[in-house]
Amino acid sequence: MLKRTLFTAMLFFVAAQFCRADSVAVNHFVVKDNPFGNEQIAVVATDSLDNPQSNVSGTFTFTFNGFQQDLVFNQGVAFYSPKLAKSSFLYLRHTNDAGSHGRLYYVYKHDDKLTPIHISWMWLLVIPLTLALLAYLFKRFIIIAIVIFLVFVYFNHYNGLNAGTFFESIIDGLKNLV
Repeated sequence: MLKRTLFTAMLFFVAAQFCRADSVAVNHFVVKDNPFGNEQIAVVATDSLDNPQSNVSGTFTFTFNGFQQDLVFNQGVAFYSPKLAKSSFLYLRHTNDAGSHGRLYYVYKHDDKLTPIHISWMWLLVIPLTLALLAYLFKRFIIIAIVIFLVFVYFNHYNGLNAGTFFESIIDGLKNLV
């Protein structure tokens, strides 16, 4: 009787190990224009090479410019319901067991279409450093560099990219680099 109980318990333990479901995680994603919604975007779960993953289904929590939103993925695609009234920056962040994943996009609105443009953290670092280097090398360029830098800051701020998001995007990129 004890052998039969022990054998049954061991059989259930082994079966439980084989029956475990794979966990689905969103580690990479891209933003695209929502073909079904006017002035809305879609978030597509991808692999590291930006190939869509159709096996992702379920509810995942994302942060859009600091505001949390639950997105329901169906076959790798989730729709962000708020409409975008004008061109603006959009910083998406998703945190799971593998870590935090963030991407910065400039969503350009023209006519009734949205064109998301991925902005690498390197450009956010290279542009101000290049302006500072040019101003240092060419003393006559200081005023022009300051004006270009102020236009850069104004454009970013006017389109929704505040200083916190700016530096957060750069820090995220540096973390993923290491």
